[in-house]
Amino acid sequence: MTDQPAIAVRISKLAKSFGPTVALQDLSLEIRQGEVHALLGENGAGKSTLVKIMSGLSRPDHGDIHLFEEAAHIRGPKDAHRLGVQTAFQVISLINTLTVSQNMLLPYEPAGVHGLIRRRRSEEITRDVLARYGLDDIDPQREVGDLDLPTRQKLEIVRALYRDPRILLLDEPTSALSASDVLWLGDLIGKVQQSGATIVFISHRMQEVRQFCSSLTVLRNGTNVGSFQTDGISDEEIVELVIGRSLAATYPKKPPLPPDDTAPPVLSARNLEVDGALEGISLDLVAGRLHGVAGLNGMGQRELFYSLFGMVPLSAGSLEIGGQPVLLRSPGDAVKANIGISLVPEERKTEALFLEMTGRENISLPIIGGFVKGGLIQGAKESAAVRRVLDMVQVEARALYTPCKDFSGGNQQKIVLAKWLLAESRVLLLYDPTRGVDVGTKAEIYQLIRAYTDAGGAVLLYSTDVPELVNLCDDVLVIYRGREAARLEKAELSEANIMRAALGNSGSASGENAA
Repeated sequence: MTDQPAIAVRISKLAKSFGPTVALQDLSLEIRQGEVHALLGENGAGKSTLVKIMSGLSRPDHGDIHLFEEAAHIRGPKDAHRLGVQTAFQVISLINTLTVSQNMLLPYEPAGVHGLIRRRRSEEITRDVLARYGLDDIDPQREVGDLDLPTRQKLEIVRALYRDPRILLLDEPTSALSASDVLWLGDLIGKVQQSGATIVFISHRMQEVRQFCSSLTVLRNGTNVGSFQTDGISDEEIVELVIGRSLAATYPKKPPLPPDDTAPPVLSARNLEVDGALEGISLDLVAGRLHGVAGLNGMGQRELFYSLFGMVPLSAGSLEIGGQPVLLRSPGDAVKANIGISLVPEERKTEALFLEMTGRENISLPIIGGFVKGGLIQGAKESAAVRRVLDMVQVEARALYTPCKDFSGGNQQKIVLAKWLLAESRVLLLYDPTRGVDVGTKAEIYQLIRAYTDAGGAVLLYSTDVPELVNLCDDVLVIYRGREAARLEKAELSEANIMRAALGNSGSASGENAA
């Protein structure tokens, strides 16, 4: 019998509160050296608080952390780095106004004898690092703010790897990555594990947990409710531990389509083009239907959604609402269109919410004019309307007076949805709406989406989670290099067919199911 690996991380009775909110409650767990260990739980279960404590961004109220059987006193990020702890955060910590090179090496950029940063040497080091991890197409001199979200996520991961960690914390590393990027990450995880490092992998995607992780711990309400070998527990058992109850059906049942499906579209797009991104895309959005869009990162799906919301100008093509031509020059035009078009965008924290403002202020903002009388906002009328949609999305009434920054990611996303439910738009554009959302909240969002279509709304959904598209959508448009690669319905709608088309192979096998 071989000896088991040493304990790399031992956490004992760790506790942390923020005012009346208890984030961690006597949390204890162990992770062995060389493991890829999943940390699972709903948003607000304590995962991010634990990561911040181990990264030196927060201090516990009490409790102990031992790394490789030695007491670890982590008072700040430099202590964490000195102990070999590196973190790739879900809420990306890169500074948008700095270059790729400056972000990669901060705060350890090479300096000359007079303390001046050696920019050329920094860029040489960065080029070598990017090439080592398969990202040599990224210019070290480019500002990070000019890069798309998946590229920034990969840079966040590579920066942590460059510092040669003994313990690597990956906080939702795949939430912004495409299927091919997830394969890239899997290869990196394998190499890091071979080096003897220990990885803590936070994810809400069970498929990835089973693909990458040999063991897992489930947190609920800030405490450990169970640690297991990954192959020793079922998905259903994990979900019950995560949410504290049985989740009978993750996806709502699809309603049957009428045999004579000739309902007129509420929104039609013909031969849409966006310079350098989209070419000849056409689609019809029908009331009561959930239409899907699939594609690898950067294939034009973002431009499609944002052009339908008036955020990105079209270079060619036409839009019709109810059979009448329409020109959307801004999001205001989309919201005010006679059917109302709304968008849940890619990044809720920067594109969908004003985090310092309350939930009430965010939700009522698109239609605030409807609550104004005599130049003053009718607060009671506004609050009553907002409370109604908060009840619909199952967010606590404290959102009426609490800043959005104080809510979990899942609740923030439900506040974004509440905003458009209040606006009563008939077309809902959803761009990866469950990214970084826990399994319980995902199920709630799925039910909200289906209730929206049942009430006569039309939905266009893009998701990086292919099973989500298969199980939710009535049909799926697959985009490859800005053009239509496939249009899948009914028996053709499978993970295998979506991925085949997304990779540029238009010959889908009808009815083939993904493993």
